[in-house]
Amino acid sequence: MKFLVNDVNYHVEVCGRGFPLVLLHGFTGDSSTWTHFCEQLGKHSQLIIPDIIGHGKTDLPDDSQRYSIEAAAQDLSLILDQLGIRQIDLLGYSMGGRLALTFAVLFPERVRKLILESSSPGLLSVEERKQRRDKDAVLAHFIIKKGMEQFVDYWEEIPLFASMKQLPQAARERVRKQRLANSPKGLANSLLYMGTGSQPSWWERLETLKCEVLLITGEKDQKFCGIAEKMITRLKKAIWVSVPNTGHAIHVEDCEKFVTIVSDFLSIEKK
Repeated sequence: MKFLVNDVNYHVEVCGRGFPLVLLHGFTGDSSTWTHFCEQLGKHSQLIIPDIIGHGKTDLPDDSQRYSIEAAAQDLSLILDQLGIRQIDLLGYSMGGRLALTFAVLFPERVRKLILESSSPGLLSVEERKQRRDKDAVLAHFIIKKGMEQFVDYWEEIPLFASMKQLPQAARERVRKQRLANSPKGLANSLLYMGTGSQPSWWERLETLKCEVLLITGEKDQKFCGIAEKMITRLKKAIWVSVPNTGHAIHVEDCEKFVTIVSDFLSIEKK
């Protein structure tokens, strides 16, 4: 499906039946990273799966401000309006988790339950954010100059995704093919304007969230386990699940366990 939002055409997949569950992919992902969950999660939830701006089949505008995380959250709200949906459950992975948290902060009345997989509220200090923006700017230039194949070669080798190497070859090839389908322009703009260094820090806003929150991390992902450990102390209604033998991308590395955790949190009887 296509939704025109502030002159940007968003590609959105919709499947399943039940209370709406919006799924937000990570950086270099697109809606296809979630669509294979339609059979399982779609038994009890209406899945709404957008290509986040900068990714997939969604338009790539020239206006840099359209890529900010606050603008992306506003766009999601307008997509829900067009669908006639008032309240949702919201699940985001990594970058998509930062967008999900941004949406929950800006539109708290629209979120019933929030699920954050391997994500963060951003960086606390101004200096940390500046350093991250500088690093992201270098990587964005690399993407534009070298192209998708060389960038994906680099991205597959960063320590954050080391545990992905335990996946079967066919699964790794599917992930690579999907990443390569993205646009250098889109990914560069996403890094520059929706990156961790560009977004606001939401650490001080965590305690204002009234919805139930589930934090999911992989036990091998020490960085994001540490972030979750700090987040859980600030959230009023939250639980944290660390999944054994997985790293950053739990939904890829152990999809059956991931579905069980999500369904249990949504208080839905699995069939």
